[in-house]
Amino acid sequence: MAADEVRETRLAAPMPAREVYVRVADEGRERLDSTIVQLVSRAFTAGFTIVFGIVALGITYSLVAERFGTAVGDLAGSLAFGIGLVFLVVGRSELFTENFLDPVAAAVEDGGGRWRSLGRLWSVTLVMNLVGGLVLASILSVEGAMPDRGHEPLVRVAEETLALSETASFSRAIAAGAVLTLMTWLLQAAASSGSRITIAWIVGAFVALGPFNHVVVTEIHVVFGDLFGLHVSAADYLTTLGVATAGNLVGGLVFVTLTRLGQVKGG
Repeated sequence: MAADEVRETRLAAPMPAREVYVRVADEGRERLDSTIVQLVSRAFTAGFTIVFGIVALGITYSLVAERFGTAVGDLAGSLAFGIGLVFLVVGRSELFTENFLDPVAAAVEDGGGRWRSLGRLWSVTLVMNLVGGLVLASILSVEGAMPDRGHEPLVRVAEETLALSETASFSRAIAAGAVLTLMTWLLQAAASSGSRITIAWIVGAFVALGPFNHVVVTEIHVVFGDLFGLHVSAADYLTTLGVATAGNLVGGLVFVTLTRLGQVKGG
């Protein structure tokens, strides 16, 4: 590529919002049209894939914090968690909240039975994300499966999560739902695979650094805590699940999806 062509590419204007919206709606149609087998497979895959990010956080934190302190360990662990989002985006899996904006845009454009398909998409995705995460978390909780002390940060995160008030948990869940739904818009606006990977990594690291409460990630953290000896009751699981889900819906649908629809359709 000639130097002037490279310069032109670098100075290219951002993609117009309407064009991004068209891509978003097309992606939503593909998700809504998925067969139940395709949806279950993608959602289950996403559930165990995000566990790799959680485990990367724990291992990295334990290695770094021991030498450089907890603050540096938290930062390093959050950066390591970002690989989980990269795996999801590149692997085209189906994570709850990642599928808020796209299918809603398709439903708004197409109407009819799309709204029923939307309910199926969200419910199956959430359930199978949790199932996939539980399966891999159970495997990795076997003694010796993770490096020494790699599980300790995961137990600490579970303790801190359960100690939060419901108001704080809900607020953190709103933030997680908003930033992950925003990610889907940014991914459609990205010009290259490298840009998409960078966006996914940044969002993943930011969510972990908060830490903000994504329902699947948070619930798997609690599962890890339970598997490694923390006392977790059925009420703890249900409260965490309900509060995080509600917050994610508010953050993803109200703060991002409705505002993006207004940006494009309100003219």
